[in-house]
Amino acid sequence: MHPTLFTFDIFGTVLDWRTGMRDALARAKPDGIDVTDDLFNRIVDTQGALESRAFRPYADIVAESLIEVVGLDPVAAKAIGDDVGRGALYSDAREGLARLMRVAPCVAMTNSDRVHRPQVEAQLGFAMSDWFCAEDTRVYKPAHEFWHHVARKRGLRFDKSWWHVSAYADYDLDVVRSLGLTAVFIKRPHRRPGGADYEFRTLLELADYVGHP
Repeated sequence: MHPTLFTFDIFGTVLDWRTGMRDALARAKPDGIDVTDDLFNRIVDTQGALESRAFRPYADIVAESLIEVVGLDPVAAKAIGDDVGRGALYSDAREGLARLMRVAPCVAMTNSDRVHRPQVEAQLGFAMSDWFCAEDTRVYKPAHEFWHHVARKRGLRFDKSWWHVSAYADYDLDVVRSLGLTAVFIKRPHRRPGGADYEFRTLLELADYVGHP
């Protein structure tokens, strides 16, 4: 079914989450932290465990994960959590999103705080069609309630015309498929594969597929 809406995971799909964390930790701890894939996965999984508890702001969750996994100083960890939306975009993200916005509205669905929206959009150079974060929904993905919140706010039905785009099956695409939406997997360098209706390497490939120059 042709898309009438795109929703996007942001951290890891639009924003190069892993590289941004490596850069932030290098600045915070110049003596060196080797952010291997294993270490980054431990950080992500620690955040996931914290997100499954009573709601707390994402900046606090990022900070606690870095204190617990990396042993980072609390002040430095808080600074990274506050500015986590300033990590670099993937090289295709700006043009890919701009092209996709000519096809259908492009809406963020992100496990983050409201303060991170202007950080990301400043790098894009434009505002997305809408933005929903965990601070709005009071739950974190993969909770189904996140999608139900977005559906209520935008007057949506759960059907295949709603395309959700993510590099993460565990946080996004498994739920998307269970709700009857179209699951679009982007094969980012850091990703967690699973079942999807479509797979692309970049957002530019997705834009090519849906037919916008």
